[in-house]
Amino acid sequence: MRHLAVIGAGWAGLAAAVQARQAGGSVQIFEMAGQAGGRARRLPDTVAGAAPGRLALDNGQHLLIGAYSETLGLMAELGVDVQRALLRLPLRALDPQGHGLALPPGGGRLALLRGVLGARGWSWRDRLALLRASAGWALRGFMLKRDCSVAELVRGLPASLRQGLIDPLCIAALNTAPDEASAQIFLRVLKDALFGPAGSSDLLLPREDLGALLPDPAAAWLAAQAQTLSLGQRVQALHPQPDGTWQLEVQGAQGLRQRHGADAVVLACPPGEAARLIAPLRPDWAAQAAALQHRAIVTVLVATEGERLGEPLLMLRDSPSQPGQWIFDLGRLRDPVQAPGASGLWAVVVSAAESWLPGGLPRCGQAVLDQLAAQAGPLLPPADPARPRRVLRVLAEKRATFAATAGLERPGARILQGLWAAGDHVAGPYPATLEAAVRSGRQAVEGLLAELHP
Repeated sequence: MRHLAVIGAGWAGLAAAVQARQAGGSVQIFEMAGQAGGRARRLPDTVAGAAPGRLALDNGQHLLIGAYSETLGLMAELGVDVQRALLRLPLRALDPQGHGLALPPGGGRLALLRGVLGARGWSWRDRLALLRASAGWALRGFMLKRDCSVAELVRGLPASLRQGLIDPLCIAALNTAPDEASAQIFLRVLKDALFGPAGSSDLLLPREDLGALLPDPAAAWLAAQAQTLSLGQRVQALHPQPDGTWQLEVQGAQGLRQRHGADAVVLACPPGEAARLIAPLRPDWAAQAAALQHRAIVTVLVATEGERLGEPLLMLRDSPSQPGQWIFDLGRLRDPVQAPGASGLWAVVVSAAESWLPGGLPRCGQAVLDQLAAQAGPLLPPADPARPRRVLRVLAEKRATFAATAGLERPGARILQGLWAAGDHVAGPYPATLEAAVRSGRQAVEGLLAELHP
């Protein structure tokens, strides 16, 4: 493969481009947006924080886990100081009262056992039920004969355990409600995180904006390798050539159309855009991609007068009137010198947020403020009328992920000879995560290389 065209400069497309260049090929990336990063990116603007200074914002709050081996490996290859860029903590799913699961360092089965037995606020019935369930899943190799919903998978567990741990983890990992989320995908995430090598279950909280984690280093690495990243360029059509190569019809920002040739193509754009391009070539693949349902994520940035949470990350209990599931203390994560605007700034994540979009984002922001006041505890300061909190900004990613529903059939990676797809929506064991995107990008290039050079 002498020349690869990559359509899309999200995490999947960038991973594919780096992989192809490392294999000796030349690469050109076409990205219709004005910046790289896709659905995990730094926003082009900054906002004033609660403290003097400014803060680079992301389009939503993300976290990684220690099991994301491909993502962490790629970041290291690109020169990212992973230990500085990510705060590594043993898995902690604690509510504002300090109740919940907190694993000791190291991970693995012994850490899970110690964490469950020592969980604060849990009854012995809750603890034993979780240990029995996880042991049963492990004995079956975390595989199901028939996929079902997460709610069906855990139906026999105590309601307090489901509401206090399983449901928040499901929402966080799959961005899909437990009553429709795929139990098989959920079990795969649990297997890799809780039963993987040491450190797999660790939480990795970004201490920098998302652009600095991968898109910027990848773009810089590719530029140093004299590879081309073309922003504001939308591919309008793909044309297979008689000699097995491809021709791309590309429209630039000025509306001019150009044609570019490539030996192979990696389609790393969102499923709707991919379906549009592939419909004339493989209608069945396009129909499968277009049929994917999507779920929204809303992030509410709450400005306080220097308030701090008791933990960098806390779990909230959601309800029809209380939308948030997790809250990050950006002041405890960002460098106070590099990002002084992060002081006293909290990011509340609302996953599977479709029901909150019709009423308007201000409504969601106010509901989050009310929720924080109602759920105050030792780790979440009570609201102080003398120092009122305010919603700084509400960010909505309306098509943040696909809905990881039970029995879902996702489009395959190989489309045609010399044409492969990448993205977290492509068939694979993971839900829509950064790790799924990176793995799919690398998988696409490996598949092309095996196909072109058997």
